[in-house]
Amino acid sequence: MFKKPTLWAIGFVACMINAPATAEVVISQSNNPTVAFNEQFQSMMSAEHAAFRALSPNNVRRLSVEPRAKRTAPSDDVAVSRFDPEYLAALPTPKGGENWRCLAEALYFEARGETIKGIFAVAEVILNRVDSARYPDTVCDVIYQGTGEKYRCQFTYSCDGHAEVINEPRAYAKVGKIAKLMLSEGAPRNLTEGATHYHTKSVNPRWARVYPRTTTIGYHHFYRQPQRLARQ
Repeated sequence: MFKKPTLWAIGFVACMINAPATAEVVISQSNNPTVAFNEQFQSMMSAEHAAFRALSPNNVRRLSVEPRAKRTAPSDDVAVSRFDPEYLAALPTPKGGENWRCLAEALYFEARGETIKGIFAVAEVILNRVDSARYPDTVCDVIYQGTGEKYRCQFTYSCDGHAEVINEPRAYAKVGKIAKLMLSEGAPRNLTEGATHYHTKSVNPRWARVYPRTTTIGYHHFYRQPQRLARQ
């Protein structure tokens, strides 16, 4: 572990910085090694103290302050910790714009009963659609695509004819934090392998027969839409 240098060490460094290039330390030629060492040591100490007094206050601080740790890229632990309930609970109450609100509501009505990974996975599907040329290019437009005609929308809660009321504040706070994390720049999407569709295990939609399944997380199967097929 790095320790702050002592004044002796600072002085020695200062001596090396400020000593003239032609300076020499006179060493006794006595046969007594103790005498020779003492004379050499005293000579070095005198030189270092003189050099130390010559240093400016800024240079003294520079030599005595422990260097800052280098900034490093986020580790894989950051990606793993987002699935930790304690990590999520410790995050501040999120706030955001329209896209955050739309994503938080979709996660609440579509996946609040899922595992944490399951909620993240549903968020991935929505954001994968935003990135796809086949779908609208904003979160809200993706979520409410087709809304207005019963059971013709992309996400059932938005067109099932029932009023959607958020009455579980703790669940909404959790999905809101997940929405905030997923909308942050560089957020990983490595759970669903680019999935654009999902459904619960209790149903078997027609498109699931031809779309390749990428994974299953919690109560949902996830699928990637083949490039050759038209939008479903």
